[in-house]
Amino acid sequence: MNFLKIILASLCLLCLLEMPYSFYEFFRIIALASFGFLAYKERDNGAWPLFWIISALIVQPFHKFYITRPLWTIIDFIWAITLLYPLFTNYKKT
Repeated sequence: MNFLKIILASLCLLCLLEMPYSFYEFFRIIALASFGFLAYKERDNGAWPLFWIISALIVQPFHKFYITRPLWTIIDFIWAITLLYPLFTNYKKT
């Protein structure tokens, strides 16, 4: 699951750059599936499933929400930090 989080965070960070519109469509499909999978895998982990479900609803490609570019930038950055932060804080030295 760490690999999925790293890939999804990388895609979120790529969304901060000027990319072709087809990339954002690709991102919406991948993010929808990934957020849904994360919600399922973390279903017993407090409020995280709700966060992932809301994230999936925001990016779903079927009925797009109009969100301005600056707000998308903030959302993508928050997703990237949320996905990567646990990977670095749960690291234990042996």
